[in-house]
Amino acid sequence: MEQLFITDIVEKNKRSNFYYSFLLLPKPKREAINIVYAWCRVADDIVDDEGSVSTKRLRLLLWAKEFELGLAGNSRYQLVNKLSQIINRFNIPLHHFHELIKGMEMDLVKTRYETFEDLKLYCYRVASTVGLICAEIFGYKHEEVKEYAENLGIALQLTNIIRDVAADAKKGRIYLPQRDLDYFGFSEEELFIGKYNIKFKRMMAFQAERARSYFSEAMNHLSVDDRPLFIAALIMQEIYFRLLQDIEKAEYNIFSRRIKVSNTKKLLITFRVWWNNRS
Repeated sequence: MEQLFITDIVEKNKRSNFYYSFLLLPKPKREAINIVYAWCRVADDIVDDEGSVSTKRLRLLLWAKEFELGLAGNSRYQLVNKLSQIINRFNIPLHHFHELIKGMEMDLVKTRYETFEDLKLYCYRVASTVGLICAEIFGYKHEEVKEYAENLGIALQLTNIIRDVAADAKKGRIYLPQRDLDYFGFSEEELFIGKYNIKFKRMMAFQAERARSYFSEAMNHLSVDDRPLFIAALIMQEIYFRLLQDIEKAEYNIFSRRIKVSNTKKLLITFRVWWNNRS
């Protein structure tokens, strides 16, 4: 049963942007990333599944307890025990996983973010932590690469938030900082009914520029020496940056359709990034 579950997770991975970025990793690192992704996906699915907040919070707590049991190889899920082996093999700091769980919990108890600093903490917990975990699996020559992983995680999550504004609103969630809505004079009510106007476009352009700044800041911390080791991250970066560009070209009209990068473009990006950064 658990093997079928893991297979389902891998199939979901194939439909995500992560799949293309990890294609070219050496097999041991690719398998390690898949286990990490599967563990994260379980936590994510707990949050997104139907059910009461209290029930989902309990399930998330139980998943966190399984993580602690897995550190001694005592989890009832082999996935979690395998994750523990990966943590030991690649010397991954445990606090990244603890922060990730806190980020998932934020999705259960918060549906609004007053300031960008509040949102940034969320982005760090649910995305930068994953980047920092992956950095240990990729390997690196310079400690500064952790700043790359942290900033890239925030850039990717901000891009996700921009893309999913309409879908999140249908779930009653607004990740855009409340102060930004107030500044641009765009109300929650307008967001919930999908009002597409000049105020919305200006607000979204501001969000896109913020995401661009984190993409740029990330690259300031990735040395030439580490680029061949971080080809997977660079592929993901380029796919998400292309997504951001496509949203900008659509003038932020995310209410009419969900904007995404085609599989053909993802494959082309994968080859180009690999060719330009191979050792």
